[in-house]
Amino acid sequence: MSEYFDSFISPLGAMEIIATDKAISSIHFVERPQAKQPNGVTAQTKQQLLEYFDGSRKQFDLPLDAHGTAFQKQVWHALTTVDYGLTCSYADIANKINNPKAVRAVGAANGKNPLTIVVPCHRVIGANGSLTGYASGTERKAWLLNHESPSLF
Repeated sequence: MSEYFDSFISPLGAMEIIATDKAISSIHFVERPQAKQPNGVTAQTKQQLLEYFDGSRKQFDLPLDAHGTAFQKQVWHALTTVDYGLTCSYADIANKINNPKAVRAVGAANGKNPLTIVVPCHRVIGANGSLTGYASGTERKAWLLNHESPSLF
């Protein structure tokens, strides 16, 4: 199966999209993107991310194929139910997947999310309302949350 690559400069830095013929497997911030070899899936993803950044898109409609454990995929799916402009806690996600004692494991799965922004791990904050870790940096997390709801942070 072939892999396709595309990248663009977002307000938060360079982003790279990796896809197969049928779905996105990775979206992440990078220092230096790989050489571009786009396809229809990467083009659609890039367009929707650009619309997100310009404020005209609040939901994504993309084919996803993230690689991870069954538990990670369950957490990532739960993250997609957190609406634009809202936040939740790690405990909320653990409860959503019917595993209330898995708060730390939810945090670990959140940190391994390979589809940043589209699977909105940035919307998960501490139970006390504080900004907690974000694999791409808490500055980016704060920017994303403020982009979605300027009154949050």
